[in-house]
Parts: sequence; structure tokens; C-alpha cells
Amino acid sequence: KSRGTRRVRALTVSPTLACPSTLVTACRSRQPRVNPKTPKPSALGAFFAMPPRSKFVKVPHEKLFTSTPQPSMFGNPPNPVQDKRGWSALNWLTSRFHFSFAEYSSRNDSFGVLRVMNDDLVQPNRGFGEHGHANMEICTYVVDGELTHKDSLGTAETLGRGAIQFMTSGKGVRHSEHNLDGSKPLRFIQMWITPDAGGLVPNYGSHLTTKQDRLNRWCDAVGPVAGSGAHAGTAPVQIHADCVIRVAELEPGIALRLQCAAKRQAYLLCVEGDAGVTEHGETLTRHDAAELSAGADITLVAGTKGAHMLVVEMAERRGSGRDDL
Repeated sequence: KSRGTRRVRALTVSPTLACPSTLVTACRSRQPRVNPKTPKPSALGAFFAMPPRSKFVKVPHEKLFTSTPQPSMFGNPPNPVQDKRGWSALNWLTSRFHFSFAEYSSRNDSFGVLRVMNDDLVQPNRGFGEHGHANMEICTYVVDGELTHKDSLGTAETLGRGAIQFMTSGKGVRHSEHNLDGSKPLRFIQMWITPDAGGLVPNYGSHLTTKQDRLNRWCDAVGPVAGSGAHAGTAPVQIHADCVIRVAELEPGIALRLQCAAKRQAYLLCVEGDAGVTEHGETLTRHDAAELSAGADITLVAGTKGAHMLVVEMAERRGSGRDDL
């Protein structure tokens, strides 16, 4: 093989994501003065004259809101001034919000049933003190470090890289999340998913995906309970929503296909590394995301350091998607 030649091996694995049909938004602009003798332009005609929204829309990480809350908000001591061994940031928490959350108020408040996606980096011996939730399916994917969870249901466990946990908050549950490791940070992706119904009985569970499970293929981590939608009753973690979460870790140069079926949509996150999107001439780097609509068919090609990808697939909801891209 000659120097500089890029190795690309196409995998046969191509799960069909069940993903919003084309979405078109009318721009707000000052209306031109119309001559009384001139027929008024048809609003409907102008709407259909606009170019259709792409089935793949990149969300650059610069568009995410970065939150660095005060330590006291969740019962933490002040940030250390001198002894910062194991710390990778100045503040105890750096959180990237994909949708409107806490102090970030925006029209960008969800994508289908995906109400929250927060990318949290928690420094050593810090965390979220006990707090409550209700009427949300909360799924957390551990990227690096160890997450220690305790809740009012009596659960207490520590989860490492590749673990996925869920909590049906339903009628109400209280819990805490901490990084009790004094030597390194904890990073996790937390997703809040709108359930099929309110007032559900609270529940908790977790599952550890292995590196082999995720290597160069899509690994099903979360799916709906039986009777709740596509791929129902098959995933190791099951929630009360028509929603599937998959993860993959690609070696350098590996290509992996991702498709969206009719009446479905998906939100894609580059967790680590980078991946080219062949059909659109784009590259997703760490923290970048993308919105996929029904009919989307892309090939992800991992860069020189590989790529760690996460995708949330769900039933189509018309009107989903940012309007600032």
C-alpha cells in the first residue's frame, strides 16, 4: 500500500433507522410594497418555491450552549484553587446543551421525542446532589470515567464506559449522580425522552455494552417496551417511548451506513473522534451533531483517530429541527 492511501472498508451492517419528512420553513422578511393593480403574490406559492430542507443537517458544536454552573447549585464545595490533580477544566461541571434547558432558553427545545441531550463533563469528587424528576424517560450513556447513581427506589450502582442506564421517572423519583473517582473526570451523555404516557410507575435499570458490541457496527442499547413502536421489546434497555438509541465505535478508515426509513427521524452525535459524511461532503468532529429526516441515507467514514457515534432514532414529528442552521 502506498503512503497516504486512505483505507476504507465498507461494512455490510446497515440498520434501517425508522426517521421527519422534508421540512420547509418560510423565512420572515419585510413584505414588498404591492401595487394595487398587481395581484398579490400567493403565500402558498412562495412556500413551495423555497428549496426543500436537506435530509441531513449538521449541527456544529459551536451552536451548542455551554453551561458552567456554580458548584453550590448541586451541593458541591468550591472549585479548588491550588490542588487540581485530575481536573481537566476550571469548573466542576461543563455541560453542552443541545436543546433549551436550565438557563438556556431557546425555540430549539426538542427534536421529536428527544427533549434533552446534555453532554456533561464532571470533575473528580463532584456531582449532582439529590434532585427529583417526573414524567420523563431518562437515559444516560457513560463515555469515560465512572458514574455513581443512587435513587429513592433503593438503587445504588457505579457504571463505567459503555454503560447505558435508564430511569422511568413517571409519578416521581429522586436520585443523585456523582464522580467519586478522585483522579479523573467523568463524561456522560444524558437524554430525556418524552414517554408515551404520564404517571408511569417509576423504574430503573442499566446495561453494559462491551467494546466488541460497539466495534465497527451499530449496537442496540435502548428500545421501546413491547407494543410501543419500532423494534419493540428487543433492546437490553427498554423505555416507554417509540425511540431507539444505538452506539458504534469505528476504527480508522472504517465506513458504516446509516439510513432513515419512512415516517422516522434521527439525531446523530459524534461522541469522540471524527467521521466524514460521504454523501454531503461534511465532517462531524467531537461534539458535533446532525438531524436526519425520513429517507436519509449516509455513510460515516471514521477519521485517523476513529469515531465514536451515538444515534437516537424515533417516530417522525413534523416541525422538528433547528431553524438557525
